[in-house]
Amino acid sequence: MNTIIEKLHQEWCSLQPINEALQRKMDTSFMIDFNYNSNHIEGNTLTYGQTKLLLLFGKVKGEALMKDFEEMKAHNTGLEIMKVQALDRERPLSESFIRNLNRIILVDDYYQVSRDGEYRYKIHVGVYKTRPNSVITFSGAMFDYASPEETPSMMADLVRWYNDEEQKGELSVTELAALFHYRYIRIHPFEDGNGRIARLIMNYIFYRHGYPMIVIPSADRKKYISALSECDEATGKETFRGANATLKEVKPFVNLISTYTERKLKYAIQLAKGEISEISETDIEQQKDPVDSENVSVSVSANVSVKENILNIVGQFPMITVKELSKMLSVTERTIYRNIGNLKAAGKINRVGSDKTGHWKIN
Repeated sequence: MNTIIEKLHQEWCSLQPINEALQRKMDTSFMIDFNYNSNHIEGNTLTYGQTKLLLLFGKVKGEALMKDFEEMKAHNTGLEIMKVQALDRERPLSESFIRNLNRIILVDDYYQVSRDGEYRYKIHVGVYKTRPNSVITFSGAMFDYASPEETPSMMADLVRWYNDEEQKGELSVTELAALFHYRYIRIHPFEDGNGRIARLIMNYIFYRHGYPMIVIPSADRKKYISALSECDEATGKETFRGANATLKEVKPFVNLISTYTERKLKYAIQLAKGEISEISETDIEQQKDPVDSENVSVSVSANVSVKENILNIVGQFPMITVKELSKMLSVTERTIYRNIGNLKAAGKINRVGSDKTGHWKIN
């Protein structure tokens, strides 16, 4: 058990409840960072700027596959549903919930082309796999996951194990989250979406137990895959052993998740204390993308006033609505109206045309 994480978690709990406006900003920032990074790890082509624009305003800009836009929105829906489920302490984790998450994030059944390009097969969302799946490791070897026949019983065992361990409380939250993630990935129960589901359920565990949720940066993808591969070497190729891996066998992955957890707790505590103002957890270099260069990305600073942020945003989006401003700045619509009123009185901003079809003009 990591005593540093335990002490940080106690400090985080002692700061609750934090300022409501700050909490909304943190939630909004996490929504963008988590959706972007978790999908980017799996090859989603949306840039950070496109993700922000899509999730905050429902707008599409730049070149990308329509499927990637749809899956990004669907993944965010999965995140919100996961948070609601996690807070229901009367309801244990269930297979039906995991299958439903898979159905939500993948949107609909679709066809996939085989690796050799010789045939097409249908991906069924929300149901366990009907054909074997595998991955090619860094060394070039083929690594097989649970067979379609093994999957139902292994998933039933995994969920039963999690609920039992949660009741016992012998494992730390970080250990429980990391061990569940690894065991789940060794089963790989679905034909697609397994990595995203693993990271969603891992954060389900953190959120359920009062921890801030974590982001695995897409920039750390090799580090993330490497830690899982080290655990594969410790457990061996036998699926049953992997699906029942011990804490000792998955130590490299537990250590990695512990690093992210410790970092997130320190970051959240500093924000709550007002020691730092930077909200986003995604590396600034990842945020510099073509969408940003086209002045589509919206810059919001936590250390300037609401009025200054409004001026900045309407300068980039003259057609933006009060409702969208409220969501972007994580404040109430009443606050937006009050600050716009002050800006109008100061002669800094005007509304041209009607509320529905007009636009903002900065003087």
